[in-house]
Amino acid sequence: MHAPVAGAYLALVVWAWRGAARTRTLSEQPESAASGGVTRQAMSHELPAIERLLLLFVWLGHGMLLFLSMFRPDGLQFGFALALSATMWLAVAVYWVESLYFNLASMRLLVLPLAAFYVILPAWFPGSLAAVPPGNHAFQLHLLVAMSAYGLLTIAALHALLMAALDRWLHGHDAMGIGPGSRRTGWAGLQQVVLGQLPSLMTMERLLFRTLFAGFVLLSLTVVSGLMFSEELFGRVFRLEHKTVFGLIAWLIFGALLMGRKVYGWRGRVALRWTLAGFTSLLLAYVGSRFVLEVILHRI
Repeated sequence: MHAPVAGAYLALVVWAWRGAARTRTLSEQPESAASGGVTRQAMSHELPAIERLLLLFVWLGHGMLLFLSMFRPDGLQFGFALALSATMWLAVAVYWVESLYFNLASMRLLVLPLAAFYVILPAWFPGSLAAVPPGNHAFQLHLLVAMSAYGLLTIAALHALLMAALDRWLHGHDAMGIGPGSRRTGWAGLQQVVLGQLPSLMTMERLLFRTLFAGFVLLSLTVVSGLMFSEELFGRVFRLEHKTVFGLIAWLIFGALLMGRKVYGWRGRVALRWTLAGFTSLLLAYVGSRFVLEVILHRI
């Protein structure tokens, strides 16, 4: 089932690229040629309703696949690949909801290829059974909160990457010389249309910090509940290990960023660097350690 879901995500990526290419072609036509109703609809930067509906169905299929892969009769199956797949599933959900209120059509060109890759990853690295009794619903809730935090902060990191690209484009410092006042063709023109579809930097920044705050709240709940389960499973509240250290570092980075925003008004490139640093630490916290154990050291 992994390949069909990944293929569906990739089909939506191809659809999105064709739409962006068509928008670029229409934008290069004279004003008089772009006056019809069909043309105006084609040049709209909002996510088309049919594409939004198809994305919802693909997302539901991704969720069903995750459920069948993780919640097995003999216990909870988990690993770094399933963690990435679950994180991206939640990231797609956050993107879908955000796109109802903000003009984020371009962002699917970044979100959906990652979703396609992470869907198929568990087929190669299925993980192992977690050392938790199947009926431990509290631990499953802890896992759900943790994955929700990862999903929100993944979307925040993608927002940060798009904001960095948009900032370079608006200031005319792109390596290809793309700027808002220039008229380009080919690949450069396609990039111009994609970046031009994004909301303003101020709108993107407000959305970034809303997402960061929600993700930080869930990450805080993850840290607290993780300490509780550490005492239950291992007999002590704090275990000095790879994922604990990097998880706390990520929590401190995001907390410092939100405090800096409130007290010192941090924004722009400073906020982007802190966001990406926090996300990198969070990625290393669990996914990095599980990758080393499962793939490099071959330990279950």
